[in-house]
Amino acid sequence: MCRNLLILFLLAAQQSQAQTTWQLMWSDEFSGETLNTNNWSYAFGNGGWGNNEWQYYSNAAENIEVSNGALKITARHEGTGPTEYTSARIITKDRFEFQYGKVEARMKLPLGQGLWPAFWTLGANIDEVSWPRCGEIDIMEHVNNEYMTHGAVHWYNNGHSFTGQGTSVDPTEYHVYGVIWDSNQIRWFVDGIQFYQFNIQASNQSDDAFMHPMYLLLNLAIGGNWPGYPDASTPFPSSMLVDYVRVYQPLLANGVEGVGQMPLSIFPNPVADDFRIEFPFHELEQCRIRDMAGKELLRVDKVKSSATVDVSFLAPGCYIVECIMNGTRSRHTILKQ
Repeated sequence: MCRNLLILFLLAAQQSQAQTTWQLMWSDEFSGETLNTNNWSYAFGNGGWGNNEWQYYSNAAENIEVSNGALKITARHEGTGPTEYTSARIITKDRFEFQYGKVEARMKLPLGQGLWPAFWTLGANIDEVSWPRCGEIDIMEHVNNEYMTHGAVHWYNNGHSFTGQGTSVDPTEYHVYGVIWDSNQIRWFVDGIQFYQFNIQASNQSDDAFMHPMYLLLNLAIGGNWPGYPDASTPFPSSMLVDYVRVYQPLLANGVEGVGQMPLSIFPNPVADDFRIEFPFHELEQCRIRDMAGKELLRVDKVKSSATVDVSFLAPGCYIVECIMNGTRSRHTILKQ
């Protein structure tokens, strides 16, 4: 796929005007028979999860399975006691983390009083700074019997701050829920149609929360402060289905990502043992190299206007070179031979 990507870059470079395209960097198509634990880990337990929820999260087959090309998370009413209600939550923390891009999941959701399916992100620095300072992007949330879904963000600004908006949709049918996130804004989409936008700003301290890597979460909660609680009308068991989850990085026709505009060149590409960075400035603040899963492999501070970067230690494959100057970030995809 990486060599095909390079061919696309060369063909696109012939166009007179660069156009932004999206390159898939990570996905789970749920095509196997078990959850891919290289991508996801399970969350366990109860305790309300900060929202006075009722469910106990487990990895039991009754609560989570992969079959027929989809992930199935099922909420169940088991009886009485502290684990009366069970469900599942999975996360990509420490397995896949990313900063900026397009994130999508094709999902089908249940209706029912007290049911709360969600597709969302949390800042990968949550263990260091806690919530809500780490930031949270709610890509899709649905509660109760509404024929609409919601998108929102949470962050810290002299206390917990949040904002969001809903959009009309039939949640019982498959739809693609997604966001496009860059250093300036977050935009929410259903089936490719934008319904909300949030601007990341220093003035409300949201730049601290949404300018660092995040990880993904999928879960089906039961009860809580927002939806309220199940009643006799709530159907159990109830399931949410996820056809796929995909994360893309934006690429311009010359192979440079559209996160920021910076007149900068990296060559040669493909790369053997090293590459050069050239640009018309005194120096870059920083240059980082990440693998396609978002893991940082190398960081170089104060890169001069003409510099050589040694990548002989990298295994053959595709990598992202991220350059930062005055808050602007540009990313280049390189092929290491």
